Amino acid sequence: MGILFRNVRLVDPASGTDRITDLSVREGLVDDIGTELAQEGFEVIDGTGKILAPGLIDMHVHLREPGFEHKETILTGMRAAAAGGFTRIAAMPNTSPALDTPETLERVRDRASAGMVHVHPIGALSFGLEGREPTDLDALKNAGACAFSDDGMPVPDSAMMYRAMEWAHRLDRIVVDHCEDHSLSRGGVMNRGANSEKLGLPGIPKAAEDIMTARDILLAREYNLPVHICHVSTRTSVELIRQAKADGVRVTGEAAPHHFSLTDDALLNGNTNARVSPPLREEEDREAVLAGLADGTLDIIATDHAPHTAEEKNRPLDQAPNGMVGLETAVGLVFTRLIQTGVMGLLEAIGAMTWKPAQIFGLPGGRIAKGESADLVLIDPELIWKVDPTEFHSKGSNSPFIGMTLKGRPIMTVIGGRKAMENNNVFF
Repeated sequence: MGILFRNVRLVDPASGTDRITDLSVREGLVDDIGTELAQEGFEVIDGTGKILAPGLIDMHVHLREPGFEHKETILTGMRAAAAGGFTRIAAMPNTSPALDTPETLERVRDRASAGMVHVHPIGALSFGLEGREPTDLDALKNAGACAFSDDGMPVPDSAMMYRAMEWAHRLDRIVVDHCEDHSLSRGGVMNRGANSEKLGLPGIPKAAEDIMTARDILLAREYNLPVHICHVSTRTSVELIRQAKADGVRVTGEAAPHHFSLTDDALLNGNTNARVSPPLREEEDREAVLAGLADGTLDIIATDHAPHTAEEKNRPLDQAPNGMVGLETAVGLVFTRLIQTGVMGLLEAIGAMTWKPAQIFGLPGGRIAKGESADLVLIDPELIWKVDPTEFHSKGSNSPFIGMTLKGRPIMTVIGGRKAMENNNVFF
């Protein structure tokens, strides 16, 4: 039996569509789009007041497997993704062993076949993410790498970064960089500023991010190569990317929901769930990230989903690991912080989570069209809900948003025409 969404608000940024209509799904594909479609042979879903969008795409997820299955597994990460409305996710390579050989990438793809969410591994740029010996990007691409990165670690050697960008471009892939100058950030716990001084903790200066962002932009400019900047968190980095784009440099950037929602005030009570890398910054930086999303300087929204165990996060602030979960709160934060406040329009915000990442990374999906795979998310924009970690499908509960009330939530995820999630019940 197929699925018929009746009287739904269809939002497809790829085609600029935003209208009330019906949409039918049959045999894994979008069967028809129009008004008053025939109901026979379909499960009818009343979409009145609901938004039907392309399945969301998250290009920055830490699935932890192999090596850290006590934090997350590929299967639990996929379940969290489906619960959050994501139908495609990219797995970062900082596992153990790192995703630096074809065998490790193939293992991820094999494990992902047990679930429904499309998982795209990102291959490591250097063996062990040590920034010394480059990996075989050809072999990693052939094993399924959708991009290349040492995320979690920067690439300190500029010559190596340039060679990686050039090599990846020849393979029709893109380098994704974690911009951090370790000589400035090493030993830091949180953003360097009034709050770090108040807590007596070593701070991470904004320049640690800005210097590497500028380095990557200069390489992209010098050699006319594309580069993607991860989790932009500072005002200066946003300004650098904005100016570079105006100058025709092939740079793209992403924003994480925690960076446009929170500041380093969230750490004042010692909440280790708010410790992340790059750190939460100051209000001027949060506002700059919002402005970067609003004007398209920052192209996509990515969660940087990074689960840890409760034991790890229960350590003192200066000993707890960086990272927070994000797959299951992303839509609520986007609707609450961006759409309902008027920072972004609905088409633009959904586009930053669907069509734009598909374009930048050369992935299928990210659009709704007759005859194409039915990867869809149904969102209730009026649903008011409280973030409760006992409802998470991720192994991690390390969210700084616990107890927060949000408005807007996915209520159904469809992948290949099959329900993957309905009302937070995941079916794989």
